[in-house]
Amino acid sequence: MKNEKLPQFQPHFLAPKYWLFWLGVAIWRSILCLPYPILRHIGHGFGWLFSHLKVGKRRAAIARRNLELCFPDMPENEREAILQENLRSVGMAIIETGMAWFWSDSRIKKWSKVEGLHYLKENQKDGIVLVGVHFLTLELGARIIGLHHPGIGVYRPNDNPLLDWLQTQGRLRSNKDMLDRKDLRGMIKALRHEETIWYAPDHDYGRKNAVFAPFFAVPDACTTTGSYYLLKSSQNSKVIPFAPLRNKDGSGYTVSISAPVDFTDLQDETAIATRMNQIVEKEIMKGISQYMWLHRRFKTRPDENTPSLYD
Repeated sequence: MKNEKLPQFQPHFLAPKYWLFWLGVAIWRSILCLPYPILRHIGHGFGWLFSHLKVGKRRAAIARRNLELCFPDMPENEREAILQENLRSVGMAIIETGMAWFWSDSRIKKWSKVEGLHYLKENQKDGIVLVGVHFLTLELGARIIGLHHPGIGVYRPNDNPLLDWLQTQGRLRSNKDMLDRKDLRGMIKALRHEETIWYAPDHDYGRKNAVFAPFFAVPDACTTTGSYYLLKSSQNSKVIPFAPLRNKDGSGYTVSISAPVDFTDLQDETAIATRMNQIVEKEIMKGISQYMWLHRRFKTRPDENTPSLYD
């Protein structure tokens, strides 16, 4: 199967209004030719710069609030240490996204390893929902897994058509296809064809097609019901979590794939969303400072008249 709706290169992408974009991509790719140890220092520098920009300070405030909501019993100094490391990870994410999109297969393999790959090989005949978590390393993690076990990514199209095309081309390296996150029918069809789909259920996409389920210390986090429809429409599929993490010693990356999680005993949307959130929580705790805390995970509240948790 192949998604014919994927963005295509358009001749007008070469128009003068895009030249600065292409120059930025050329500089980005040139930087990526440097040795990985140097790239780590550059990434940390980007993170430092980001933390001092207005947008970075605004995002840091959101991340600080998310950590406070999720871990109210954690000492404030520990949460702040996680936040500062998280901001450095934001800078590394710029480098790692480029690595995922532009590095050769051999270079990716040199700096990565995969643990638990047998869980994918043993369950492929049933179709696999590969539960991804929004780590800052998610682009690179998908590329690494694709080198060993190609699958289908689920994504949100970008509003910029040129960037949408570029990110799609990057994400298709080492993988089979991409599906819009709203294309549940396409995901179900892929699972029934014994494919592996990468699916991340941990963002707040609004109250439409969502339920409210516990997420860490927040009892009513807005959670997509996509998991419910996927699992009920392809009941033989296996749910397998994975975490792509940057090694703290600078030796590269480790993608850890966990054993399948059973959902067959659950029937309703809230119960499935709750268990899915529990999976996400467990994966986050493997690399808490590398998670994408900068998004307003709890922006949608059960009662529309409830004050925002971010005010």
